[in-house]
Amino acid sequence: MQYMHADLDTPVIRELVHQVDEDRCILRWHWPEGIQAVYIHRAAADESMLEDQPAIHSLRLYTRDEYKANKGYHERMQGIGGWVYTVFACWIDGGEPMLILQDDGQNRKVVSTGKSQIKYGIKQKHGLFQKNKTIQMRVTTEVPIAKDVLCYVRKHGSNPTHKTDGTVYPFVQHFNPGRTILPAIEVGKNDFVRIFFTDGPKYGQLYELMPE
Repeated sequence: MQYMHADLDTPVIRELVHQVDEDRCILRWHWPEGIQAVYIHRAAADESMLEDQPAIHSLRLYTRDEYKANKGYHERMQGIGGWVYTVFACWIDGGEPMLILQDDGQNRKVVSTGKSQIKYGIKQKHGLFQKNKTIQMRVTTEVPIAKDVLCYVRKHGSNPTHKTDGTVYPFVQHFNPGRTILPAIEVGKNDFVRIFFTDGPKYGQLYELMPE
């Protein structure tokens, strides 16, 4: 089994929609003419890089007959957060199945199962006559969080109000569920630090970021 990129004449998946019913997700789409089966891939929505060509063992074969009998594709949802579903049309070329890659994104859907909370705290410590102060950050999460979901911003003179309101710094470790105490950092006495999403529109759909 191989992958091929879609062109103007390639049958592709259109009108992919989803419905969440309690703990079940239902996917429906328009089947192109001549396609009798698809392969479905699911990945965590907070992955920094979605695989364009996922490994075959991570895909599920789903036939057109199954789709008709079940009136869509059904899957039980577990946990809090989000998932990305990708439906690949399976085209038979010379007797060999080919999975069709779509650059238009119409075969991909983000499904949210509710926002997971991320709480953060920032503690400052400094001496009366010292030029610098120590910042201790802590992050508490309900689910694993990739390091590139969050960043911290340092600003001189006042607290930063958004991601670009100061100097942006990445985190170097992933966050496991529970409380993570980050290594202390030294900043200027009049510097302030706050934690933000690296991409607010993207990660704001999945998580709720709030101070403790």
